[in-house]
Amino acid sequence: MERKYYFVDAKDKILGRMATKIVRILRGKHKPDFDPSKDMGDIVVVVNASGVRVTGRKSEQKIYFRHSGYPSGHKLIPFERMLREKPCEIIRHAVHGMLRHNRLQSKAMRRLKIYAGAEHGLNQKFETLEIQE
Repeated sequence: MERKYYFVDAKDKILGRMATKIVRILRGKHKPDFDPSKDMGDIVVVVNASGVRVTGRKSEQKIYFRHSGYPSGHKLIPFERMLREKPCEIIRHAVHGMLRHNRLQSKAMRRLKIYAGAEHGLNQKFETLEIQE
């Protein structure tokens, strides 16, 4: 199966709306011969991850939770800090949560390429994925 490359510019795009479109491409639901039990999705390249935005008061209230597995090993990271330090992880976390939790999830996540800036260094023929604001 031949996979296409889709290009997404995350500058000033809403996180949730963008993530749903990306998941649709990664799973292959845009293809007429979609089969949920097969890995038939395409490759998605996201640039300008540091320019993503959220609606409402989520930028002040949204918190990312991590736990090391040790007692008192939890970390709470607010959205604003995550956007400054690891903007790619915001999109990765949103897409990962929207994918089905089965064996195909890790394969789909490997086809997602996220870059914080405008440079990606890939020499492929891209199709632009239009996302409304």
